[in-house]
Amino acid sequence: MSQTGKIALILVSVIASLFVLSTAVAQESTEAEMSDDMGADMSSDTAAEEEPILIEEQVVIGSRARPRSVIDSAVPIDTIRGDEIAKQGITDLQDMFRNLVPSYNVNVQPISDAGTVVRPANLRGLAPDHTLVLINGKRRHRAAVIHWLGNGLADGAQGPDLSAIPAIALKQVEVLRDGASAQYGSDAIAGVMNFQLKDSHEGGSFEFKPGINSYGDGRQYAVAGNIGLGSEETWTNLSLEYGGSDPTIRSVQRDDALALVDAGNFSVRDPAQIWGQPIVEGDVKLFANYGSTLTDNIKFYGHANYASKRVEGGFYFRNPNTRSGVFGRNADTNGDGAPDEFYLLVANLAGLPEGAAKEDDDILLAHPETGSTVATNAAERTAIANGVPADPAQWQAVVEDPNLFSYREMFPGGFTPRFGAETVDSSVLVGIKGTALESMLPSAGLGWDLSGYFGRHHADFFIFNTVNASLGPATPTYFNPGDYIQTDYNLNFDLTYPLSDMLFFASGLEYRNEGFEIVEGQRESYEIGPLTGQGYQPASNGFSGFSQIASGEWDRANVAAYLESEIRPLKHWLLSLAVRGEDFEDFGQTLNYKVATNIGVTDFLEDANMIANDAMILKFRGGYSTGFRAPTPGQQNAFNITTEFNFEKNDLVNNGTIPSTNPAVAVVTGEEDNSLDPETSTNFTAGFTFEVRDINLTVDLFDIRMKDRLALSRDNLLTDAQRDQLLAEGVTSAAGLQEFRFFTNDFDTTTNGVDVVLTVPVPNGDVTAVYNRTVTEVTDFNPKTLDDLRIKELEENLPKQRASLTVTQSITSQWSVLGRGSYFGDWFDSEDGETYTGKVLFDIETTYWAAVGLNISLGVQNLLDQYPDENPGSGNIGNQYGQFSPFGFNGRYVYAKFGYTF
Repeated sequence: MSQTGKIALILVSVIASLFVLSTAVAQESTEAEMSDDMGADMSSDTAAEEEPILIEEQVVIGSRARPRSVIDSAVPIDTIRGDEIAKQGITDLQDMFRNLVPSYNVNVQPISDAGTVVRPANLRGLAPDHTLVLINGKRRHRAAVIHWLGNGLADGAQGPDLSAIPAIALKQVEVLRDGASAQYGSDAIAGVMNFQLKDSHEGGSFEFKPGINSYGDGRQYAVAGNIGLGSEETWTNLSLEYGGSDPTIRSVQRDDALALVDAGNFSVRDPAQIWGQPIVEGDVKLFANYGSTLTDNIKFYGHANYASKRVEGGFYFRNPNTRSGVFGRNADTNGDGAPDEFYLLVANLAGLPEGAAKEDDDILLAHPETGSTVATNAAERTAIANGVPADPAQWQAVVEDPNLFSYREMFPGGFTPRFGAETVDSSVLVGIKGTALESMLPSAGLGWDLSGYFGRHHADFFIFNTVNASLGPATPTYFNPGDYIQTDYNLNFDLTYPLSDMLFFASGLEYRNEGFEIVEGQRESYEIGPLTGQGYQPASNGFSGFSQIASGEWDRANVAAYLESEIRPLKHWLLSLAVRGEDFEDFGQTLNYKVATNIGVTDFLEDANMIANDAMILKFRGGYSTGFRAPTPGQQNAFNITTEFNFEKNDLVNNGTIPSTNPAVAVVTGEEDNSLDPETSTNFTAGFTFEVRDINLTVDLFDIRMKDRLALSRDNLLTDAQRDQLLAEGVTSAAGLQEFRFFTNDFDTTTNGVDVVLTVPVPNGDVTAVYNRTVTEVTDFNPKTLDDLRIKELEENLPKQRASLTVTQSITSQWSVLGRGSYFGDWFDSEDGETYTGKVLFDIETTYWAAVGLNISLGVQNLLDQYPDENPGSGNIGNQYGQFSPFGFNGRYVYAKFGYTF
């Protein structure tokens, strides 16, 4: 741990010690000294049940002033009650939000390296790490996973893992659809999501939720419970969920696999490559929210979580007829400089004969007659077609010779690696807050809040059903490539001072230390084996292990100070101002500001007696802010080697991601200094809220302009000199590397659109219609690092339009029904080069309250069994549908829920 990390840990420990000391002091106070207001502030869900509308509308995000209703906020905020989130059959919180917030996108990541483990989600068409996540108003740590394969939009992003949060723990979620870096710091460009945990000290609930796809696969289940303990003065609210999901298969057999079978190779699996949702096992999620009133003006609070799971997905099929470096190699038989035939690669385990050259034209294949020497020209090499040697007698000679080896002996039908990780997510926050100087200052005195936070995400990767080809028959088929570990330490001190109802001030200091660690993998996962010189690729095939040299720990500290003010120049005019400065130890200082306003038009008209009181409510709101996102230590330092399908080449390629400071990057950019800089942004919003007879309409326009966006560059061919440099730096798999890429700040974008929300109450229910249009345009880029395909991915990979219509209706006192229609617009899938048409999906759920506290729900998501359009090139790699469909490709999902509330 670094020195700054140790300091942060000590500070967190000091806060915890203060809690213990304060508790001892509090025990000396009598209950008569307790403030009724403080007791009410620590209220439970019982109070929430008495005033559901009030609790639903009150938000704390977007301003450090007292909580206010959404309609009075100067910025657009969506509020989603916990029970609304729960009215779904799926078990992953990210999928739940996709159905509830149209500007929020997440999809299945069937073959995306670590993106299968922690799926990239985004708000308003920006990258996953452009959205800040808070728990009870406090910053949450990001995941350790970096999305090396992110479908263009998320390439290189490192965001938080929302799937670690159990839905049953949530009281309310607030989605701030506006830039907020001037208030909360780095990452808050697209918006902020604040998860408010349940805080009841009594009662609880239990639910069991099983479901299955209409295909008969993809079974999911979750068992969850929530309970409140303690009293109004000292309480703990616990939530626990345990679940898992089976895989789905939406593949067709690949054309090349069919050709293998037709030629007599019956060892090929059907399907050779699996497209579908991954396996999730042992998905445990635990959250605790706690608090205690210590004295009449001091309160202790905090929350903690632990989550773990095992996620397993698939990789691309390794065809014995085409996978170079494992089964064979491409050869130039006609001398034109281009490979025109694939030859069987046979290892001489005794080593190459003396004098044999190790050049591409001379090494490799067993002599077709003796099987014991090395061929010296292409004509003598044993050709292979559709996985079957051209001359069976020659192949038999290879099999019988103990000094010769081919991977066709181990995998005659090819192989498809399986990849995943075991993840552990944990965090703890402790804090003390209260008021001071009440007798010296007017209003409510000076509010203070001191808190410390530690968060950690650990991804322990595994890959099996694969080989380190350079080890020959000694290779394992199961590897531990290593670990990624992300740690965050946060220390905050905040002051709030409500001078009057017309003037409010807040200020604060923050210290953060963010760390990233690469843990060395199993030696065989990165080893350069003895057969490397005979043309075999080193390292675990598909996902290379992290060598001792490439592993390490990196961290970065920063300090911040902010000032925030809310002023009412007039009674019905709210003006919000914020400024924040930060100092990062690696790239220096940033300064950001924000101005936002809310004008009550009808309030002014009522005061002037121009309209009747409470006849309607019309308020204009808008804001302008600057923002930034600092590159993470992981993005600055991580190495990664992965195998991916190149659509333009119609083949698998080994791509490496190297730090931007590597000398190979300077060759591409032509610049000596390629250190990463922060992304910067401007964010403008303008809109209105209108309410009449409980019908509510909000319309908000937004425009986000980003400069120096951080993402992975285009793929660049690796020269021999660059390969040698990477090998010297410990990237052992560079011996088989063809291309490389790196993080860069080399492009700008503009993202604009509109959000519309309409809520209409109906007898015993309500109707909610939501519409979002988001358009992203790349406005400037460096053609040396960004290509046309990547630009198309950024602009068209997500639907430009999303909409939903939700109807809830209580049929009787015991029966209720929910119906939802969701529209997803057209999208482009870069993996197969197709643009797919939009679709409409319908969901329905009915709930019956069988007895006091007992309820049973039956539901169907994707009622009409809607799928994306079929992929016209599905035979290439076996994906029947576009793999990055915004609503998935699993089809209809049927589920039940059994719940009990007490």
